[in-house]
Amino acid sequence: MRYKSEQEISVPSPPQAIPSYLQDTYWWAYVHPNAVSFFERQWLVNLILWGNFARLRDAALAELGNVVPGRTLQVACVYGNFSEHLAARVSPGGSLDIVDVLPIQLRNMREKLPASAPVTLHQYDSTALGFDDASYDQAVVFFLLHEQPAAARRQTLREALRVVKPGGKLVLVDYHLPRRLHPLRYLFRPVLGALEPFALDLWQHEIAEWLPQGIAPERIRKETYYGGLYQKLVISV
Repeated sequence: MRYKSEQEISVPSPPQAIPSYLQDTYWWAYVHPNAVSFFERQWLVNLILWGNFARLRDAALAELGNVVPGRTLQVACVYGNFSEHLAARVSPGGSLDIVDVLPIQLRNMREKLPASAPVTLHQYDSTALGFDDASYDQAVVFFLLHEQPAAARRQTLREALRVVKPGGKLVLVDYHLPRRLHPLRYLFRPVLGALEPFALDLWQHEIAEWLPQGIAPERIRKETYYGGLYQKLVISV
């Protein structure tokens, strides 16, 4: 099975509009034509995550298994080799769908993936996924929530849970409030405040606060990494 070529990327009609928060706040990182050529460097992505990219990538993928069966959804493209590693784990007969609202990010993803990858790319906003209810066995959201204002973050979580089948799981990896003695708790705060202003929401609130009502606490498993600066949540559907 081949992933879709550039002209075959699934695009809704009419095409998705770029959310204003993404255009206004993250034009320099994702929207501008030079963004991809600058940030699509494995060493740079690892540096941005203070050397933790591989650890966090592997922690997320471990939740899906060494061999990932059925249908898998990745919500939003990711700089670095996260998607390539995920695609390599998809079992024979399985599939991976990757969504993003930005055509430039989908084109970049298409170029990164090998021709044999069982991947389909879709242009959708994470807050309005164009898939049926309970259509995926598992979904993963890797460092997206911190880039969204609260209303979009809440709707992204609602949509991701909506499309996962009962008995499946949603895996989330993102920022978290570091421990009190962690030096980055104080040094990194002004950087996030200037470049990623929505990220500090994840320092001040638990992700569970943005989940739809009715998600029992026992269905949520949380781990933190690197002195609490990062977190992984696994939500059983």
